[in-house]
Amino acid sequence: MTPRPAVPSRRTLLRALAALPASAVVLGATPGLLGSALAAAPPNGSATRYTIVPFLNSDDGTVNVYQSDDATDFRLLRSSAYTPPANRIRDASVIRHTDGFYYVTYTTHTWQDPSTTIGFARSSDRVNWTFLYDHTVPIAGLSRAWAPEWFVDSDGSVHIVVSCSTTDDEWIFTPYLMRATNPALTAWSSPVALSGIGANHIDTFIVKIGSTYHAFPKNETTKYIEYATASNLTGPYTIRRTGDWAGWGSYREGPALVRLDNGGWRIFFDGYGDGNYYYSDSYDTFATWSAPAALPAISGTARHFTVVKETIAGGPALARNVTRSFCSANYSTRYWQQQTSLLNLPVVSSSSTTAEKRAATFTVVAGLADSSGCSFRDAAGNYLRHWDFRARFDPDDGTSTFAKDATFILRTGTASGAVRFESYNYPGHYLRHYAYQLRVERSDGTDLFRQDSSFVPVTAWT
Repeated sequence: MTPRPAVPSRRTLLRALAALPASAVVLGATPGLLGSALAAAPPNGSATRYTIVPFLNSDDGTVNVYQSDDATDFRLLRSSAYTPPANRIRDASVIRHTDGFYYVTYTTHTWQDPSTTIGFARSSDRVNWTFLYDHTVPIAGLSRAWAPEWFVDSDGSVHIVVSCSTTDDEWIFTPYLMRATNPALTAWSSPVALSGIGANHIDTFIVKIGSTYHAFPKNETTKYIEYATASNLTGPYTIRRTGDWAGWGSYREGPALVRLDNGGWRIFFDGYGDGNYYYSDSYDTFATWSAPAALPAISGTARHFTVVKETIAGGPALARNVTRSFCSANYSTRYWQQQTSLLNLPVVSSSSTTAEKRAATFTVVAGLADSSGCSFRDAAGNYLRHWDFRARFDPDDGTSTFAKDATFILRTGTASGAVRFESYNYPGHYLRHYAYQLRVERSDGTDLFRQDSSFVPVTAWT
C-alpha cells in the first residue's frame, strides 16, 4: 500500500459527544459518553450519523445544522436553525443529553465585546431550537467567557470547559471547569481553573480514554494546538507536545475530536489563518496524525463546531454470504466486473458471455477487519481490496493490512436501493468509478462524486 493519505476546526473547544438511546431512532449507546456510537462499523440496516452546529464565517448571529454519515461529507440539514433572542451565537458546542434533548452552549457576544455569560438552547430534533437561558460565569473581574465546551465524564457527570479572561488582561485566557449540579443542566458549580495548562491557552478540548484525560488547548502565543494529559479532570495536566508537533501548522484553533467507525480518532480544527476548516486522523492514541485536509463543501463557510455521533436505524443493508452483482447508480447498464484482477465498470447484459457474467458476480461476506462491514470475494476466492487506490482482487495473505484494505463500510447511496462503500482504513475514501475503472478516492463533497460512488446490489448474473 501507499502511505496513508491525508484523511482528515478560532476559538472554540469542540468535542465529539455521545449519542443517547433516548430516541427510537438512536440505537447506540451509553448516555452522554464520548463516541457512544462505538468504534465499529454500524450494524447491517443501521447508520452512523454525525451532527455539527456551526456559526457561519459570514454571520455570528445564527447557526446552521449539518449532518454526515462519514464525518467527512457534511450536508445541510437546516440553515439558520437557531438565532438567540439577543446578542450572538459563536463557538456552539452540542451534546445529546440523557433526557433525549440536544443542548448547545455558546459564546454570547462578538470577540470585540466583553462577554460574561454563556448561552444555552435545546432541541428535540436538531432542527427546531428553543432558547433556555444565559448563565453569568461567576469569576471576579471577568472580562470574557468564550468557547464553552461540553464534557461528559465516564461517571455521567456533565461539565463545561470555558476559556475566561479578566479585566486586568482581557486577552489572556485560562481554561475553567464547571459541573452541572442538576439533571436539567440549569445550575452549575463555581468555575475551577484546570491545573497545569495555565494562562494564555484557549479552546481546551478534552477526551477521556480509560483513566486518562487528554486535553488539546490552543497556545495563544504560538497559535499552535498543544497536547496535555492528566489522571484527573481538573489536573494537574502535563503538556506533552508543543509547537507543530502534529504537522497541523499554526494559526489553528477550535480543536474537536470524535471517534471514527474504524476505531481511529478524528480531530477537526479551524484554520482561521487561511480560511479553511481541517480534519486529521490518529490511530496510535494521538502520537501521530495524518496530514490535515480541508473538509469538502463546508470549509470556509462553517466556524467552530462540535460533533455529536449517533448510531441510527434505517441505514443500508446488504445480506452476507450471498452472491450479487453491482450496477452503477448513474450508468445503469454498467456493472462491476473483474478484468485481469482489476475491477472495472463495463456494460454487461443478457447477451454477455457466461465468462463475462461470472466475472461480474461476487459473494458478499462479513468484513475481514470488522464483521459489521463487508468484503467481496470472487469465484476463485480472491478478495476485492484497494492497492495504490485501485480496486483489484488478490488472495488473502492473512495480514491485518490486507483485512483492512478489503473491508468496506456501507453508506447510503444517492438512488433508491443504492449503497456507497467507504474504505475501512481510509475514512472518507469511497469506491467510485472514473473512466469506467473502480478506484478508492477521497470524497470531494460534490453530487457527482456521490453518484459515481453509488452502486445498486442486484440479482447475480450467474
